[in-house]
Amino acid sequence: MKPKIIVIEDEAILRMDLKEMLTDADYDVIAEGDNGEKAIELAHQLQPDLMIMDIKMPKMDGLKASRIIAKQSKTPILMLTAFSQKEFVEDAKKANVLGYLVKPISEANLIPAVEIALSQAQQRVQYEDELLQKDKKMNARKQIERAKGVLMKVKKLNEQAAYEKMRKFSMKQQVSLERTAHAILKKYTNDM
Repeated sequence: MKPKIIVIEDEAILRMDLKEMLTDADYDVIAEGDNGEKAIELAHQLQPDLMIMDIKMPKMDGLKASRIIAKQSKTPILMLTAFSQKEFVEDAKKANVLGYLVKPISEANLIPAVEIALSQAQQRVQYEDELLQKDKKMNARKQIERAKGVLMKVKKLNEQAAYEKMRKFSMKQQVSLERTAHAILKKYTNDM
């Protein structure tokens, strides 16, 4: 499936050139706009794989739009600018921007930047998923430990016996140890 890209650039000729370069490189340009407000609207509606956006635009500049988009979605942004001043680079780092290209833009520098931005965005999603899974496992482990502690206190069991009791119950009922822990906590912590 082709990556979906939105192009936001206030110069119509450059916007057309960008679209043509991207289309020729087998990307799907799903929308275009000429200001930051339109960028926010399109990012929210279409959830693109990447947004390519100019920094300096009327109504709302690209950096402000990037900060708003970053709060609403995980849309990665490749920033275009005629300026290479340090303050723009620093602001771009804070605004969910994965790449920064200085105009004039050529296909030779656009396409590699797009590839890298898409790859970084994919890696970020993968890392966030892994972090979420680890967080879920850690919370499940904490719940199991808490339930084991409750059983030790209520049933006057040692740690190993409390764990074995939970494990046997889980196997007998064919439920996860986490669900067993939840049931134990629900039953005994309300009574305590």
